[in-house]
Amino acid sequence: MSEPIVLGIESTCDETAAAIVQGRTLRSNVVASSMNEHARYGGVIPEIASRAHAEAFVPCVSQALADAGLELADIDAIAVSAGPGLAGCLAVGVSGAKALAWASGKPIYGINHVIGHIAVTQLQFGPFPADTLALIVSGGHTSLLHVSDVARHVDVVGTTLDDAAGECFDKVARLLGFPYPGGPHIDRHAQRGNPKAIRVPQGLTQGRAGAAHPYDFSFSGVKTAVARWVEGEQAAGREIPVDDVCASLADSVASVLAKKAMHGCEQYGSNTLIVGGGFSANSQLRAKLLDYGERCGVDVRIPEIRLCTDNGAMVAMLGVNLVEAGVTPSAPDFAIDSAMPLTTISL
Repeated sequence: MSEPIVLGIESTCDETAAAIVQGRTLRSNVVASSMNEHARYGGVIPEIASRAHAEAFVPCVSQALADAGLELADIDAIAVSAGPGLAGCLAVGVSGAKALAWASGKPIYGINHVIGHIAVTQLQFGPFPADTLALIVSGGHTSLLHVSDVARHVDVVGTTLDDAAGECFDKVARLLGFPYPGGPHIDRHAQRGNPKAIRVPQGLTQGRAGAAHPYDFSFSGVKTAVARWVEGEQAAGREIPVDDVCASLADSVASVLAKKAMHGCEQYGSNTLIVGGGFSANSQLRAKLLDYGERCGVDVRIPEIRLCTDNGAMVAMLGVNLVEAGVTPSAPDFAIDSAMPLTTISL
């Protein structure tokens, strides 16, 4: 069988994206973001995002085909994010993908956006070894997954019990007066600060709670602790050492993620950790994971920045895996699932 050519379409939040992957080769990757339209509100407004997807859908797909030097007839299958995500945003991408599939007579796969973050690393690092673990870190998800077969079987090892890592950063960023999205601002300030300046708790790592949830994550208490410290300094009339606050927060969150990921690798006998999701662009987390991986003998695979944030390449790459594995395409009338469980790879 020749290498399948798959068109991937992504519209779960504020990026409209389309990409074409042939086998393990990225032929094109187009992303249109509506982030600037949400900045004034301090977060993503679903209605605005949905309208932006509707406007950008055709230009993105057209550009992806043009960049790859292909026409729709050349595509073997279409893959589209069907969840989890914002319902209105998902509906735009899925409706458009279904129209393309119907018009061209191509099979369509409604895929799990989060599992796409795992699959995309194949473009950079190649096939997954057996017993691979994956750490997904994004604005809405912090999860540790055991990947038996990325096209057929993924198990949840641990997940966030409250705020995800990205949410924690965004909330602290708002407290410090940074514009949306706050993560990049915290990252830049953290690079100039002292990570040990402030004692920031590491949720679910100690005591009875840590023992009961060895692979789960909790960042709500971290956010609250930082907020209380800042409020105390302000009440005392002291200037907030922003760089040190950011560095201490980033070090705490990165340490928890790295420790739990390595613990999971040891438990499952895994020598490979795949990292995905928008928050994996954070420089402190990348450095901490690579450091822990080197010490623990684990190959940590973190994709380049453009493949960390939401993109069509991850959807197309998972689509290629599904085609190669002979997984039955989705029914033409499949529904979106804004709360799609991580054990569901495709619909």
